Amino acid sequence: MLRRPPYPASLENRKEIEKYVNELLEMDVIRKIGHNEIVETTTPVFIDFHDGISRLCGDFRALNIYTKADRYPITRIPHALGKLAKAKYINKMDCIKGFHQNGVKTNSIKLLRMICHMGIYEYTRMPFGIKNAPAHFQRMMDTIFQAEILKGWMLVYIDDIIIYSETWEDHVQYIERVLSKCTPINLKFLLEKSAILANKIYWHWDTKSQVLV
Repeated sequence: MLRRPPYPASLENRKEIEKYVNELLEMDVIRKIGHNEIVETTTPVFIDFHDGISRLCGDFRALNIYTKADRYPITRIPHALGKLAKAKYINKMDCIKGFHQNGVKTNSIKLLRMICHMGIYEYTRMPFGIKNAPAHFQRMMDTIFQAEILKGWMLVYIDDIIIYSETWEDHVQYIERVLSKCTPINLKFLLEKSAILANKIYWHWDTKSQVLV
């Protein structure tokens, strides 16, 4: 692992980086490294655009090479969608910056230091770009909602929760149950990317990359 310089960034991307860095500081997801702290590892960040939406990502490829793969199974969407065939009511709830809601072990924080034109920062919560982040988050969600998943009215795909039912009465009860579990652990959702009380949800499954878009 090496100290790597920041990537060159256009004026537009610099503004996006500044926006996200300030936002993550406000959320206590990152903290700025002091001038007297010893830094042995830095990872450059870049702005990734998907469907016109930007996201701050770290280029953690060097770290990922030395990371032992977490083989925890991710929900297989093509199989899971079959469970929704008879559903009349569906909720899709998207966790806000899902990975950032996960903590990081103290001895790992020093490996998650990012560098940009604003300086050096370290992640105190899980960043995007880490090899095992999806598996770790899937395990966490499966553990939290194990009972609901086993009862057959809920699916979890990494940071997406799907609640489905055949009756309105059941659906309201299911939503209340899930929210009652989320509140004590401060699990938050993004309303703009959620579908509340829908009878359809729209996913695109990329069969080549096996990724849900």
